[in-house]
Amino acid sequence: MSGNAVAILWGIQHDKAGTAEANTALPTGLNLGATTAIEFEFAQEICRRFSSIELLRFCNSGTEANLYAISVARQATGLSKIIVFSGGYHGGVLTFLHGVAANNVDKENWIIGKYNDVEGTRKLICENKGKAAAVLVEGMQGAGGCIPGNPEFLHTIQTTAKENGLIFILDEVMTSRLGQGGLQSRILSPVDHTALRPDITTLGKYIAGGMTIGAFGGRTDLLSVYDPRPSSVSGNSEKSLKPISHSGTFNNNTLAMSVGLVTMSTVYTAHICSDLNAMGDKFRQNLIEIGRGTRMTVSGVGAVCNIHFVSQTLSGDIRCMEDLEDMQTETDLILKDVFWFHAIERGFWIARRGMLALIMGTTELELGGFLEFVKEFMQNFQSVLKL
Repeated sequence: MSGNAVAILWGIQHDKAGTAEANTALPTGLNLGATTAIEFEFAQEICRRFSSIELLRFCNSGTEANLYAISVARQATGLSKIIVFSGGYHGGVLTFLHGVAANNVDKENWIIGKYNDVEGTRKLICENKGKAAAVLVEGMQGAGGCIPGNPEFLHTIQTTAKENGLIFILDEVMTSRLGQGGLQSRILSPVDHTALRPDITTLGKYIAGGMTIGAFGGRTDLLSVYDPRPSSVSGNSEKSLKPISHSGTFNNNTLAMSVGLVTMSTVYTAHICSDLNAMGDKFRQNLIEIGRGTRMTVSGVGAVCNIHFVSQTLSGDIRCMEDLEDMQTETDLILKDVFWFHAIERGFWIARRGMLALIMGTTELELGGFLEFVKEFMQNFQSVLKL
């Protein structure tokens, strides 16, 4: 029930994806080292689904997608610092779960804000006008515990970044499967009810049906910095931008392009996307009800959620990692591991941190079995779990 960290949409194999793999591997080959028609079609399908993406480029992972998105912002602004948020995870070398991770790149160039802090974030962006190139944020923090971004918070980032000349980068590597147009299409402004429209969006995980993939796209003027034709690189600044190189042996490998096109065009359709995430919302609410009055609570959006154990009764949603950690004791951390081991023992594979990601084909019967397991767990450990 982990969905391979949200990278898998179905089980062992899907007929249409399997056909695409076979039809690519044998007659065409896994990688040609050249642009192909299928790459163009895949890009078109992504642009059709995500209205904020006007142009895009492919790479090999979500980590790469975020690194390239940052490089676009830095090239466009001439600035180096990036505003991120505690609890954020944007890839193997872009981790901010507890400050700047030891293996992060550009360690001196990160400005860390508090997730879902509207006024604090507005102030942070204004204070770093002319210093920071971009704001990089997840619509829902994935590795940070599936903590959803408040619409006011995310729209404040979008508006304030634009007012102060910063690029708004929305990391949808994990969350783009939560809506037909990504999570950004579901996060409506509390003022005018419009969806988010980031300057750059990053994608990865499931979009190529489990193949290694990453993509970054957005405004035409920004993505033009990767256009090798000098005449196409233009902007409002007096100093024209020089094009920068985007190389990578497997960026547009034919296998990922073929399976990705099938996945996005004929497998993960609007109807299936809607049904899967509605099932996830119902499943999460059932888990919340089971845990009411106990240490167990659940956060998430749609088909992706995270089970937490905390020592306080929540008066509302978990808003940030700091709030979550303030509510957790050593007992809660032990309970998390005990729950994980018991889930495995019963045949349910979930992430050790408590994250679950539902996949296509999951049945109500299977979810019911997991809910029964949770009820039994609550019963067996009621003396520790009760608040």
